[in-house]
Amino acid sequence: MTWVIIGAVLLGVVTGHWLFSENASGYLNNITTIALYLMLFGIGVDLGRQREVWLRLWAMGWKILMLPLLVAIGSLAGAAVSGYILGLPFNESTAIGAGFGWYSLSGILISEIYNVETGALAFMTNVARELLTFISVPLVARYIGRLSTIAPGGATTMDTTLPIITRATDSDMAIIAFINGSVLSTMVPILVPFLIKLNL
Repeated sequence: MTWVIIGAVLLGVVTGHWLFSENASGYLNNITTIALYLMLFGIGVDLGRQREVWLRLWAMGWKILMLPLLVAIGSLAGAAVSGYILGLPFNESTAIGAGFGWYSLSGILISEIYNVETGALAFMTNVARELLTFISVPLVARYIGRLSTIAPGGATTMDTTLPIITRATDSDMAIIAFINGSVLSTMVPILVPFLIKLNL
């Protein structure tokens, strides 16, 4: 998956620079919007199919929902501090952080609502978060603790980084990771537009 992501980005850069005509670029916005809607629909279908996960969530109780909330707060706080150090406006840095690793959605949302440059930065930042998750999860599980393996992946813990978390921990952590990713994925399309429109 990592190599597919990197390859797709490089192929897009090459296509946009050398092969994509100005006339064809007018259709790109419509294509990305349709792809975004299909992606959101797919996430909804996947959540609806996971009935046993929701039953186990009910058994664990509402306190399990504190984990994605804390991950969200930590991600936004870290993004705000990093943005301040790098000289980024508060709305841009926090909106990028609110992608929670969901690079495709956050990048598209910011590009359409705000500007392409910040959308590209959101894309690259959240891709980097996912790639760092693959590297860091085994170390976090070994030296910090099982529950801490959920935080680096953010919204990706329900899909792409779920296997590495399960491999480094156990099946119970897989359920928690899925719940964390589901909640954070739901927050992305709400928080990103809200934060990018802030005027602070």
